[in-house]
Amino acid sequence: MGRLPAIFVGDAPGLDFLNSIATPIDIPVDWIGDGEGLLAWLEQAQLMRADELESIRTRALPGELDMVADQARALREWFGGFVRQHKGRPLIAEDLRELEPLNRLLERDEAFGRLVPQQGTGNGALELRFTRRWRSPEALLLPIGEALARLVCAEDFSHVKACEGPACTLLFADHTRGHGRRWCSMAICGNRAKQAAHRHRLKAHRP
Repeated sequence: MGRLPAIFVGDAPGLDFLNSIATPIDIPVDWIGDGEGLLAWLEQAQLMRADELESIRTRALPGELDMVADQARALREWFGGFVRQHKGRPLIAEDLRELEPLNRLLERDEAFGRLVPQQGTGNGALELRFTRRWRSPEALLLPIGEALARLVCAEDFSHVKACEGPACTLLFADHTRGHGRRWCSMAICGNRAKQAAHRHRLKAHRP
């Protein structure tokens, strides 16, 4: 049986990473439960290119990718606790103390810029593009760390919400105009809520 496609409803890559474990139907699914799952999720999330992932796969020692997936799950659990504690209000400077593990991860990055031809122009224009040195499988954590850092810096945590579905664990950034979003997806939890409300109305009107 193939892997289910990952869920991307967070409207922020950092929240999509936290949503990489969920219960889309009845049984919990962990999309980064092992090394291959982590590689697949990174590609679906467009945090790494397929050629970069294949390069790391071919150089990894037996069991090494699974060990990195263990670290990714630990990172997800820690950062998920931070988000759930602080969602619903703006972050303040004092919250930075709790984010020290993220800073330690970011310090390991070996990103650098290169001048390359600008894509799609055909006129010889150049652009500055940033990439990384993928020296070891542990580097797989770096684009995740960058996504978490961008979440902290770019999103107003006042509008980071948990889906109101009774059994749903998904998080999202509410970018709607009136910030009235309640569900991870109207097609999933929103539809379930409508059906439940309809059944409740029918029951209330029965003689």
